[in-house]
Amino acid sequence: MRAVVMAGGEGTRLRPLTSNQPKPMVPLLGKPCMRYILELLRGHGIEETVVTLAFLPKIIRDYFGDGSTLGVSLTYSVETSPAGTAGSVKLAESYLADEAFIVISGDALTDIDLDAVVAAHKARGALVTIVLKRVANPLDFGVVVVDADGRIERFLEKPTWGQVFSDTVNTGIYVLDPEIFGHIPADRPFDFSQDLFPLLFDQGAPLYGYVAEDGYWQDIGSLPQFLDANRDLLDGKVRAAIEGIELEGRVFIGASTGIDSLDNVKGPAFIGNYAKIDPRARIMPYSVLGNNVVVKGYAETRHSVVDSNTYIGAASKVFGSIVGKNVDIKGGVTLGEGVAVGDECMINEQAHVAPGVRIYPFKTVESGAQVNSSIIWESRGTSHLFSKEGVVGLINVDITAERALKMAMAYGTSLPKGARVCTSRDAHPASRVIKRALMCGLNSTGVVVRDLRIASSAINRFEVKSGNSDGGMHVRIAPWDPESMQIQVFEPPGVNIADKRQKDIEKYYGRQDFRRAFYSEFGEIHFPDRALEGYLRALMRSWDLKRIRSRAYRMVVDYSYSPAAYSLPNILGRLGAEVLALRAFTEPARPTMGPEELSANIAEVGRVVGVMEADLGFVIGPAAERLYLVDDRGHEVPAEKVLLLFVRLVAQQAPRGSRIALPLTVTRLAERLAASFGVEVVRTPVSLPALAQASTEDGVVFAGGLGGGYIFPGFLPAFDAVMSLGKLLELLAPQDRRLSAVLAEIPTSTLVHHTVTCPWSLKGTVMRATTEALARQVEGGEEAGSLSLVDGIQVKRGEDWMQLLPDADEPLFHIYAEGADHHASERMAGELGAIVRGLIDEGAE
Repeated sequence: MRAVVMAGGEGTRLRPLTSNQPKPMVPLLGKPCMRYILELLRGHGIEETVVTLAFLPKIIRDYFGDGSTLGVSLTYSVETSPAGTAGSVKLAESYLADEAFIVISGDALTDIDLDAVVAAHKARGALVTIVLKRVANPLDFGVVVVDADGRIERFLEKPTWGQVFSDTVNTGIYVLDPEIFGHIPADRPFDFSQDLFPLLFDQGAPLYGYVAEDGYWQDIGSLPQFLDANRDLLDGKVRAAIEGIELEGRVFIGASTGIDSLDNVKGPAFIGNYAKIDPRARIMPYSVLGNNVVVKGYAETRHSVVDSNTYIGAASKVFGSIVGKNVDIKGGVTLGEGVAVGDECMINEQAHVAPGVRIYPFKTVESGAQVNSSIIWESRGTSHLFSKEGVVGLINVDITAERALKMAMAYGTSLPKGARVCTSRDAHPASRVIKRALMCGLNSTGVVVRDLRIASSAINRFEVKSGNSDGGMHVRIAPWDPESMQIQVFEPPGVNIADKRQKDIEKYYGRQDFRRAFYSEFGEIHFPDRALEGYLRALMRSWDLKRIRSRAYRMVVDYSYSPAAYSLPNILGRLGAEVLALRAFTEPARPTMGPEELSANIAEVGRVVGVMEADLGFVIGPAAERLYLVDDRGHEVPAEKVLLLFVRLVAQQAPRGSRIALPLTVTRLAERLAASFGVEVVRTPVSLPALAQASTEDGVVFAGGLGGGYIFPGFLPAFDAVMSLGKLLELLAPQDRRLSAVLAEIPTSTLVHHTVTCPWSLKGTVMRATTEALARQVEGGEEAGSLSLVDGIQVKRGEDWMQLLPDADEPLFHIYAEGADHHASERMAGELGAIVRGLIDEGAE
C-alpha cells in the first residue's frame, strides 16, 4: 500500500514559527513533525509515499531528499496553483491508481493504528474511510456523525455548540479507493471535506468512519497545540521514537551535549545534540532545547520550546515560550507565557517581552525594551519611543494607529486630568489618521484636546507658549523620508518635551499602565478658531513693520505646499512688498520633498528672481520650519552663509552683552562676527532640543543651526520659517546695498564634515578608546590643545578644532574639523578618521 502525506500547509495560525518554513517542518523534540508521520507509515510497512507540496517546497525536499535515510521512498508532487486538498492528491493520480491508499496530514502528531484502519476499510467494502477521534471541544474541527455500523450519516464543518451532535471529529486521515479520482475535477480547486465527501455522500457512496478509540492524535494548528504536542511527547503519551539517551525522570540528552551536571535539569525535558548548558543554568520541566542551543549561567527555561542554534544569555528567563532558530537572547531577558519569537531575531539585554507577544523573524528588540505588542512589520522593538527628532518610524509599520493611541494614552497619563493638549498635522491623509488616534488616546485619559487641524508646528508651539495649552502634539511626514512619520510633542514655552517627561511617557507606554478616565471624565475636543489670528498678531508685533515697508521689497516666495500657505499670505500685504508666490497651497500628496526636488525649487526661484529683478527669494521648507535664501542675482545662498548673515545682522542690531546660541559644529567665524559688536556666542550640544532650550536662557536673542532653521526666542523658542522670513526682511532693511553685496562681506569658512560607519556594538568602545587616545595626545604634549566632552569629543588647538560626534540614530560617526585653511581642515579630519577606523578594525577582529 502507498500513502500520500499532505505537506502543503502554510500554518498561518502558527506564525511566526511558520513565517519562513512550511507547517510540517515545525520541530517536535528536535525533529520535524512530518518525520514522525513518515516513521509511523514505515512502522506499518508503508514505504512508498507521495508528498504533496505547495508552500516553500524546497525546504521539505532538501531535508527529506528521496527518503532513503529514513528507510522509505519519497516522490514529490508540487502544487503550482491552488488545487484544494483533494485536487492536490489528484495531481499524484498516476502514482496511486492501482489500489487503495492512505492520505495523512504531515502537520499533525499521531500514533493511530493504521493497519486496523485499513482492515476496517476493506472489510466494509468502503470507497472512503475517514479516521475519527473523540475530542473535548469539537468546534474547531469537522464533526462527522456515524451510525452503529460506522456508516457516515452527517457532516458538520466547524459547527456551533447548537450543532454539536457528536464529539467525533475528522482527523484528516483517510483510506481511499482510486475510484474517487473520477469525482475530482482537474480544472478547479477541490477539497475533501467541503467538496468531495459531501458529493459522494449525496450520491449514496459507501462512506465510513473509523473511530480510533485508542491511539493519540493532535492537530498542530496553533501555538498552544504545538506546545501541547511537545509536552505529550515528553510525557510518553505518544508512541514515537525520541532521539537521544533517556535518563531518569524522562530527561532526553542528545549526542555530544556539553552538560557537566544534571542537578539543575528537571524532567521531563529534551536537550538536543551539541547543546551547551552552563552548570548554573536551570532547565526546568517541559523544556525542549534543540541542537546547538547554548544556555548560560543563571538562565532558566521551563515549559518552552527553543529551536536549534539559539543562544540564551546569563540570567534570562524563558517561560512558556516558543523560540525559533538562530535567535540571540542576551543577558537578563524575560520572555513571558505564550511568547513566540521567530527565526533570526535578536533580543538584547534586559528586554522584557510580555505574555502573548509574537515577534516575527529577523527583528531586533533593543536593550531594556518592554515589548507589550507583537512586532510583525516593525523593524525593531525599541527601548525608547523618542529619538532626537521625536517619535519617528515608517508609516503603518513602526507608527500605526494602535501605537499612536497608546502613546497618547501614555502622554495623557503623565498630565493631570483636565489638562489641555493642542494637536495639529500636515496635509497628508496618513497624518490625519494618526492625529485622530492621538486625540482618542488623550481624551480617554481625561485630557482636553484643542485641535488646530492642518497647521504648522510653529502655530502649535505658539499655542503652548501662550498658555492656551499645557502641551502639544504635531504629526507630519518626516522631511527626510516620505515613507516615515514624525510625531513631535511640546511643552511650555513651546519647546520639545524634556527628557524627564519623555521618560515618564516611555515608562507608562512600556508598562501599558494607562490612566483610564471615569465615564463622566472623558476629555472633550475643541476647535479654537482664533489660534491662527493670535499667531499672526504676535508675528506682526515681533517685526518692525515700518522698517520693512520702507525698503519696498520685491521678492519671490516658494511655499513648498507647506502649512505656511495658510498664514503668511494673510500678512504679506501689510509688509508693503511686491510678492510672486509659488506653490502657495497645501498638497496632501506632497507633504515633503527630497534634496533633489528642493534644489530644483531653489533653482526655479533663482530664475524667477532674475526675471523679476527681485531683491531676494525665499523657499520655505515643507514643514514651514526651515528657510532657504536666494540673493538678488538668483544664486542660492549656502545654509552656513545664511546663518553667518543672521549672526552678523542680529549682533549688529542687538544690545551689547546679548548672546547668540549655536551648535558646537558651526564654524568659529560666528564668534569673530559677533564679537565685533559686543555679542557673545554660546555653544550648545548638537541637537534641536538643546539649541531650543539654550535659546530660552537670559540674554539669548537668536539661535540657529546649519540646516536652515532659525530661532528668535522673543517670539518662539523653535524653528519658524515665517518668523525668520519677516525678521530677515527687517534686519536687511537698514542696509544701503543689495543682498549680494552684504553677503560678499561674510567670510567663507574652512569647515569640513565627514562620516565614518561603525557597527552599533562598537560605538561605545570607539568613543572610550578615542577619548583616551586624544587625552594622551593633549596631556603628553604631542599636540598643544584642550579636550572638551560637552557633546562627543572635541579637541581645540588654538583657533583650530576637530570633533567626533556619534550619530544618535544611525550606526556612524560624524567628524568635523576647521583649520586655518581647507588643507589644514582636511588634515585634522583625516587624523581623527584614522584613529576611529583603526579602532573599528581592531574591534571587528
